[in-house]
Amino acid sequence: MRTRTGAPPRSPDNARLKLLAEQLWSTVSARDEYSATEVVTRALEEGVDAESVLLDVIAVVQGQVGEEWAANRISVAQEHAATAINERAVAALAAHPVARTSPSRGRITVACVDGEWHALPARLLAEVLRLRGWQVDYLGAQVPTPHLISHLHTTRADAVALSSSIATRLPAAHAAITACQAIGVPVLVGGAAFGSDGRYARLLGADAWAPDARSATDRLARGPLPRPQFDHQPMDDLPHLADQEYTMVVRSRDTLVRTVFTALEDAFPAMRAYDDTQRERTAEDLAHIVEFLATALYLGDETVFGSFLTWTARILVARGVPAQSLPPALALLARELKDFPRAVRILELGTEALITTDHITAAGNHV
Repeated sequence: MRTRTGAPPRSPDNARLKLLAEQLWSTVSARDEYSATEVVTRALEEGVDAESVLLDVIAVVQGQVGEEWAANRISVAQEHAATAINERAVAALAAHPVARTSPSRGRITVACVDGEWHALPARLLAEVLRLRGWQVDYLGAQVPTPHLISHLHTTRADAVALSSSIATRLPAAHAAITACQAIGVPVLVGGAAFGSDGRYARLLGADAWAPDARSATDRLARGPLPRPQFDHQPMDDLPHLADQEYTMVVRSRDTLVRTVFTALEDAFPAMRAYDDTQRERTAEDLAHIVEFLATALYLGDETVFGSFLTWTARILVARGVPAQSLPPALALLARELKDFPRAVRILELGTEALITTDHITAAGNHV
């Protein structure tokens, strides 16, 4: 249901939306995709506007899926199944006659940056834009920048909306932003990767940032984003990259993980009792640590690394895994990177962030 001006319709009361979210969660948690789509389509037929169903029901349930995974109350497989059902619910909504609109505005390309697999936020934005009258090209998850640029050359999009949920994708996001602007297409970005206040959107030179799909659509409705006057290179945005620390850490990632993993057994004796699955997950955690260290080096911002570490500690504690292994791993990594002062400083600050929280103490109960 749309107004003649394309403005967002009036939302139903919060109690109604909360009830719908509870109903959808019940079907999603039971992995019943048919009942999930029935909840959505019935809501449309009973007069709940499509945008509210997307953002105040489906998106809320997807957030709950993430919270349940983080708390170790559902498995990775269950999280994937729940996400797939929510995606099916979005598709059912988009195909429903009540939600169909004819384009009355410009053209927007919506895509996830290269390496970003969390596509549902971008899909929600694409559907809200369609509801508001935009012609939308939704490209989905993990779109390589050359393919994105090739698409833009053929479509004459008014803007690109890029989504990224994980901070380690920000270097790829920077490349995509720069490439789009180089051909004269402005870029609006969103997603958790860019910070709750959009700080990394500004750092990486995006033309606009929005904290959520509704805000992004409102921003585009206020007027066109200015066409970028591209006259710089990515290095101009991030002059600290001249020290090559980011490049060297990225290139040596596999070696760093192997070396630290081998030494960690002596530094953290409890690891000797790990089974094969625990050892595999430890190697994965080390790889993530190096990835986030590289991202912090790229951004010149140590807080992204500290936030990742404290989040990782919470996840480990929820799974009964000793987060006490983190400080020894960071110390070993600092030893390997002793000739890289920015990296060592970030690792030291990350260790301090861990020690000043209660996660290490709490983890001791699980050793």
